[in-house]
Amino acid sequence: MKVEHFYDARTNTLSYLVYDEHTRDALVIDPVLDYEPVGSKVWEESVAAIAARIRVLDLRPGMLLETHAHADHLSGSQALKRLFPGVPLAIGAAITEVQSVFRDIYDLGPDFPVDGRQFDRLLRDGERFAVGALHVEAIATPGHTPACMSYRIGDAVFVGDAMFMPDYGAGRCDFPAGSARALWRSITQRLYVLPDSTRMFVCHDYQPGGRPLAWQTTVGEQKADNVQLPAGRDEDDFVAFRTARDATLEAPKLLYPSVQVNIDGGRLPRPAPNGRSYLKIPLNPRGE
Repeated sequence: MKVEHFYDARTNTLSYLVYDEHTRDALVIDPVLDYEPVGSKVWEESVAAIAARIRVLDLRPGMLLETHAHADHLSGSQALKRLFPGVPLAIGAAITEVQSVFRDIYDLGPDFPVDGRQFDRLLRDGERFAVGALHVEAIATPGHTPACMSYRIGDAVFVGDAMFMPDYGAGRCDFPAGSARALWRSITQRLYVLPDSTRMFVCHDYQPGGRPLAWQTTVGEQKADNVQLPAGRDEDDFVAFRTARDATLEAPKLLYPSVQVNIDGGRLPRPAPNGRSYLKIPLNPRGE
């Protein structure tokens, strides 16, 4: 099994192309749709890079996987689906909880479905399935959001925002329905029980200290060296730390555009009668 990464420096996001070099079966994890809030510009450079690589390698993409409804970048899944018709989009089944919360925040109205139908497949914890020669296990790892799902494929696990590289730590838990306690349990009871040699691929790298970009570590390295949650750290201690740290963090720059699009399966808002699409951005008049 081969894994290739694609990095979007604007959002520090890592997307992955996973494939079997013999059968050419492939899947894509967490693709990015390029978005610039100044001018509200949307383009598909990141998606095009993945698509070009798929074509160069003559791969057969069989599924698009989202680890969660991202709050810092727009999903490129729909753009990829247009380029590769018929490829299904999957996400954790708890996305319905996230949709229910944010439908009210965005005032999307009763016509916005909160049953997950925007995705082709909703995955349950422990569900196993094959994408050609690639065998995938869905591992629920809530905490950052209630719908976070990690994917174990062969000797690798793709953890979304549950964890970052060991020198940066773990995901924030202060979004609606997030839980530091749930994240501690997800990491210690779902990820750290995997073999130490399991390769771990993260969804973001913020390059602390200006170090070079990194995207791959191992379960063993995380257990030994993660600066926020090494193996053995007490649950209450981690929860207190995470809660205090999250209180100091600014909201992601693309929070409102990203979640609005991503709970709808990566679809941009439908055009208004004048033919233009509009994002809804809740105002915060008290600056809180």
